[in-house]
Amino acid sequence: MKNKTVTQGTDRRNFIGAIATSAAAMGIGSLVTPFAAAASPTHNEMIGEADEWFSKLKGKHKIVFDVPAPHEIFPFAWPRVFLLTNQATGTPEKENNVVVILRHSGIPYAFEDRIWEQYKFGEMFKVDDPKTKAPAVRNPFWKPQPGDYKVPGIGSVDIGIDQLQESGVMFGVCDMAMTVYSAAMAQGMSKDPAEIKKDWMSGLLPGIQPMPSGVWAVGRAQEHGCAYCFVG
Repeated sequence: MKNKTVTQGTDRRNFIGAIATSAAAMGIGSLVTPFAAAASPTHNEMIGEADEWFSKLKGKHKIVFDVPAPHEIFPFAWPRVFLLTNQATGTPEKENNVVVILRHSGIPYAFEDRIWEQYKFGEMFKVDDPKTKAPAVRNPFWKPQPGDYKVPGIGSVDIGIDQLQESGVMFGVCDMAMTVYSAAMAQGMSKDPAEIKKDWMSGLLPGIQPMPSGVWAVGRAQEHGCAYCFVG
């Protein structure tokens, strides 16, 4: 029984590792499909929605945080620091604009707990749950409990995605990365890539705006006056 358990655990880790490797390997070759889809009505609609989304950037101080990978608490702590320190230096929270672009392997934070658990995102994207210290089976930054995140010298900080959204922070996610990673997942599961991506899209968190690509979004944010900050 013990040997069987060890073997099953090893097989699962190998499977998740293979998916991540496949996603990396597919990064160039699989772009043909999403590029071909660029002319589709759905993709054009996404571009229109994204451009409209950026038109909301009217604040006095504007910044875009570029998140190409999970990086501990920083994709969420830095937006809060930006708002707090601007408020402390005379600019109220509502007069600032903060944009967070989740791209490449930073995309899992755009999804609800169901997707994390079902598709083993914690293992796939190497994100540990801050409470269990094991690969996360939930989105640790969606609706965290009071006191979940504390910073030495500051104390508890409200850096949940929902909490940041309440403060006006805008989150976008890379459709290109979602296409590639979901296709890699489908390949490893011998399933239809379109069905896997459809399921992923059904699990996007409220208020998360799909972008044609993360780099497209980072560029658009800067065109709308956002300063650039790399998170990684």
